[in-house]
Amino acid sequence: MKNIQIAALGLLLVAAFSCKQTKKEEEKTEETSTATYSIVEDSTDVRFTAYKTTDKVPVGGTFQDVELTYTAGETPMETLNGLEFSIPVSSLFTNDPTGTRDPKIIEFFFEKMAETQSITGTFTFKDDKSCAVQLSMNGVSTELPMEYEITDDNHVNFSGVMDLKQWDALDALASLNEACKILHTGADGVSKTWEDVAITGSVLLEQE
Repeated sequence: MKNIQIAALGLLLVAAFSCKQTKKEEEKTEETSTATYSIVEDSTDVRFTAYKTTDKVPVGGTFQDVELTYTAGETPMETLNGLEFSIPVSSLFTNDPTGTRDPKIIEFFFEKMAETQSITGTFTFKDDKSCAVQLSMNGVSTELPMEYEITDDNHVNFSGVMDLKQWDALDALASLNEACKILHTGADGVSKTWEDVAITGSVLLEQE
């Protein structure tokens, strides 16, 4: 009888130890599992700065509608790498109080290009500072080098400079300059619209 009790006690101890081990393994798995990153809806911000006159006076604007397609990943870079975007040019907004600038840019710049209802692109990340966008505009797809940084609160900020010549957009630029000739004329009497355009953007990531 005593041997039976000892055996039963041994079985109970083994069962308890096994349960404890299983519970520890489950807790360890939960601790080591990595949360996925996704982009906070409506957090995307895309801005540009164009320049006029020989003094290179900046003219800023934004696009109010940006459509994103991506796959959530275990790191910010995994989530952003391969990110695709589509920007309808009709969502252009430069906060012009007269209300005439935006329609002019659309009519005399974007509508002078081929296939310009939207600007599209795909991100490729190279390292922890630089990335590139395969950007399509005016029927041309070419790479736009960019730099980026991820802040402590998971904002991802991008910056780069477009040379419109790379997208065969100089004819469209000349059309815009002609339409805005007086407004783009500086103190030297020269009307000029620059071909380089500074681009900035940001998104906010969240962990799930």
